[in-house]
Amino acid sequence: MATPDVFSSSHLFDLTKGDTKSRGLALEKKIEYLESLNDRVSNRRARRWINDRILLELVPRLTGDEIRGLFAPPPWGDEARPSPFSMTNVGEWDKFRNIDMDKEAGVIEALKGSSSRKKSHVDADKIAALTAWHRVDCKTRDAFRRSFLPELVDGYEENVRAFVSEAGGEEVLILRVQDPFHRLLLHGVCEFYNLVSTTESETKGTKVLKMTKIKKKKAGDDELPTITLCQFLKMAKDGFW
Repeated sequence: MATPDVFSSSHLFDLTKGDTKSRGLALEKKIEYLESLNDRVSNRRARRWINDRILLELVPRLTGDEIRGLFAPPPWGDEARPSPFSMTNVGEWDKFRNIDMDKEAGVIEALKGSSSRKKSHVDADKIAALTAWHRVDCKTRDAFRRSFLPELVDGYEENVRAFVSEAGGEEVLILRVQDPFHRLLLHGVCEFYNLVSTTESETKGTKVLKMTKIKKKKAGDDELPTITLCQFLKMAKDGFW
């Protein structure tokens, strides 16, 4: 069976002339022509040539940089960027490389101890905050969960924490809060910091006003929790507790 002379069809592969649209149409015709030859060619060499031509036409042309990259991969191509190790001073690198094994083990153990101490410190802060939270009355805890007012609670905490840090044993902090719900939250803040709080009425003219007296317990602890009530509630809301 005669084999078509596909190698003499060079006029189909001249795509250097014409605009982009015409070159695209010529490319489609070329691929269709090559695919049609597969049905008529029985020679294996010719079939391989046709398949190679189709693949070459489907693959985009490589740029000069891409071609150079194919034939000059590292480390035979362009100079690679210097690594941090190669930029390190030789003396410093030798110290790292020749470190005594016992000294290395001691450094690792010291780092482990530092991380464990930091973790235990964080755990102690969480335990202190949980202990303070359990001092708060159940009804008040429900009120905090149901309607948390961070700005209001933060304002109460600033006054209470300053009072715990600076006031003497017999001093009294007086806050005048008229809203019943806000007053309930204030009592919760006082319970969190292990303080005694009572609300009394005072008469000014025809008005009856409420004032909350806050004082320290006789056997109370003046040490403030690292985690504030406001922070504790935010962390509990975000699922960190």
